This record gives sequence, structure tokens and C-alpha cells, in this order.
Amino acid sequence: MGFAGSIEIQMLCWSIVLGLVQIVLAASTATFQRGLAYNVSSRDMPPPPVGPVAARLARASRNFLETFPFFAAAVLVIATLGRHSDLSGIGAQLYFWARLVYVLAYAAGIAYLRTLVWAVSLVGLVLVLIAACAGG
Repeated sequence: MGFAGSIEIQMLCWSIVLGLVQIVLAASTATFQRGLAYNVSSRDMPPPPVGPVAARLARASRNFLETFPFFAAAVLVIATLGRHSDLSGIGAQLYFWARLVYVLAYAAGIAYLRTLVWAVSLVGLVLVLIAACAGG
């Protein structure tokens, strides 16, 4: 499956897919552990606890949602103003690939790697933002 458009738009589309996959992974692992009865209930009671991997997947998904709106906005500024550049392309790719590795590292419980790739994703986001705001 391919996406038309600039590398920034391609990485935005793949980031949307990644975000949706994270939501599905977090929800399905929690449902598997808590049971379907809890998932379809009114959830008036506190949820039963989940195991470490399910909890990590939920936290990774929430973490993605903290940075994704900024990434999406910066890419849309790039696309709207035609400010595509090597800087924005590299930044968008850094953001996406680091976010992908982040999910895997977080699910596996690899603390220092997780933190490192989170920082790389922020560098990618900042590069896209610089290109969006400075035009280069």
C-alpha cells in the first residue's frame, strides 16, 4: 500500500495508522485480560487491573496522542504553504520511525531505549516545526 504526496504527508498518514494500531492493541489486550463482560459494561466500577504489557501499550498509546497533534499540525502547515524540504522530510521520517520503535520498546519494557527513541521522535517533530515556521 502506498500513499501519494510528499514524504511528510506519507509519514502523517502512516502515523495515523500507527496511532490506530496502538489504540486497537491497547484495547484488545486490556479486553483480553479484563474480559468482554467488563468491556461492554457501563464501567461504573473501577477496572480490574491488567498485566504489565497491556498497561504499557495503553501508556504508549496515550503518549503518542500527546505529540501527534503537534506533528500533524506542523505537517499540514508544510503541505499548505509548500514548505517541503530535506529538513521537513527527515524530521517527519524521524518522528514516525521513532514512534514505531517507541511502541515496541515500551511494550518490551526496555526503559532506556524507550526514552532515547522518544527523544528522537521529538527531534523529528522539532525539525518539522522549524521547517514549517521558518520555511526551510
